[in-house]
Amino acid sequence: MTQEIIVRPVIQEDFIAWKVLWDGYNAFYGRAGETALPAEVTQMTWSRFFDVYEPVHALVAVDSGQLLGLAHFLFHRSTTQVNPSCYLQDLFTDRTARGRGVGRALINAVYEQAKAAGSPRVYWQTHETNTTAMRLYDKVAEKSGFVVYRKML
Repeated sequence: MTQEIIVRPVIQEDFIAWKVLWDGYNAFYGRAGETALPAEVTQMTWSRFFDVYEPVHALVAVDSGQLLGLAHFLFHRSTTQVNPSCYLQDLFTDRTARGRGVGRALINAVYEQAKAAGSPRVYWQTHETNTTAMRLYDKVAEKSGFVVYRKML
């Protein structure tokens, strides 16, 4: 019998299991094989979670000692409010754990972290083809109506 899903901050001992999830997340968005992120990006990302001066944080969802999902979020200043905004940058659930409430638990945990930090909002983006995740997102948040533009430099 499985235990309740626990969401907690990532710890150093999680690296190997976290990296499996991280690699799955990146593969989902087409960053695998020849287009994979450089190892130095992964190492820097991991190190930021443990640097108290970094605004980047990581949570993991755990059941029976197994990591099932991850959430990476960061706080940043805004020109439209005094307190920092919380950006949920990465959210991923292992394929075998989908449909068990892992994504919802991670999002709710980020909401709690944001509230504790005094942040008035949490926001994120997803690819328009990620319809499975958007069914959850439509239940736990509202679409802002904004369209994202970017230019790689």
